[in-house]
Amino acid sequence: MADSDTSAPAKAKPAALRKGALVKVNRKAYSASIEAAASDPTPPDYIFDGPGELLVVKGDYGQVRWNRPVPDVWLRMDQLEVYS
Repeated sequence: MADSDTSAPAKAKPAALRKGALVKVNRKAYSASIEAAASDPTPPDYIFDGPGELLVVKGDYGQVRWNRPVPDVWLRMDQLEVYS
């Protein structure tokens, strides 16, 4: 008899973020990161509230522009999530 694959189905991966997507920062992922350690001890609330626009994706990083008079920032893609 042939062995049947009884393992649980693989989780569906979330849709990859692309240029132009509206995003916000995942607080849990950001707080434990090297980016947080190198930044102001108290991050601004607007990065967690969103939305920011994803301008460029290069490798594991994305450039985000907020709808505020602040500089664009580069963050790891695993720290970003879709704004809803």
